[in-house]
Amino acid sequence: MLYVVLFFTLFSFFLYVLLGGADFGAGIVELFSTRKNKQITRDVVYRVMGPIWEANHIWLIILMVILWIAFPAYFNVIIIYLHIPLTLVLLGITMRGVAFVFRHYDAVVDNSQILYNWMFRISSLITPIFLGMSFAALIGGKIIITDDYSNYTFYQIFMMPWLNTFTVLVGLFYAALCAFMASNLLIGESDGEIRKMYSRKSAIYTVVLVVIGFILIAYGFFFDIEFIKDFILNPISIIAIVLSGVLLFPLWTAIRKENKIMSRFLAGIQVVLILFAAIYAHFPYIIITKTTELNLMNGVSPDAVIQTLGISLLIGGFLILPGLYHLMRSFKMIKILEK
Repeated sequence: MLYVVLFFTLFSFFLYVLLGGADFGAGIVELFSTRKNKQITRDVVYRVMGPIWEANHIWLIILMVILWIAFPAYFNVIIIYLHIPLTLVLLGITMRGVAFVFRHYDAVVDNSQILYNWMFRISSLITPIFLGMSFAALIGGKIIITDDYSNYTFYQIFMMPWLNTFTVLVGLFYAALCAFMASNLLIGESDGEIRKMYSRKSAIYTVVLVVIGFILIAYGFFFDIEFIKDFILNPISIIAIVLSGVLLFPLWTAIRKENKIMSRFLAGIQVVLILFAAIYAHFPYIIITKTTELNLMNGVSPDAVIQTLGISLLIGGFLILPGLYHLMRSFKMIKILEK
């Protein structure tokens, strides 16, 4: 059952990055648009994301619950040493949700709509940045695990691990990845000149993503970030990244031709390859502290807990996944036969 739990852990992580990322990215695309295009994107985002935006966060909840129950030692480190950025993430998600609802359903249409719009756009940008920074803190090698807090300052223990150049670069990379996914998604949700606009944005965000990714890897290499060095030396991870780079060429062709299905499919494959490369490079040592690397397999809950959790996840997956598929299919989020 441990492998079932591991599968759902990674599955939830991948789905949240993909679906939640595209959700955040729609707000980023709206933020970096002209005034006219902001209104267009606002209407498209509401039509596309409105029915399913809440469902995307279920994967984050499942991921955190699995870590809490199955891998309590890992969860303990995450929740204690990264409580500040994670709190900011939760505030961003809450602020974004409130703004999304009130800018569409507020009974009084007045200047407050301007506030709601900017709340939605700004929170769509800062939330994935803090999510990326939180993940980077786990692999950045700056976490200090100690029982004697008197030997360190508050900054050293609770700020330095997530507030540094490396984590900011990872946060910007994830925000760019979100915008990249969203712009490709929106190509398939629009027509005519609007689709051309999203094709141009998709090409722009692809370049931004590649540039930030190159800067991130270069910084990690020159400043001896252990995770990046191991990433570069891992042949499987390098193959995945090279394959992702090769797929840029057919992706650009699909974007230029405004192909609804291929642009979305190729973009999704690229994101999966990037995530796979990052996770595989150091799995199961996902947390790297100043003094050691923490193995996810150490401190696993008792077998009885894993058995119960595994069965619950299988039953829940059997119930949730068909429902999610039906929801997305009903609102035409899944397009298979269109060109």
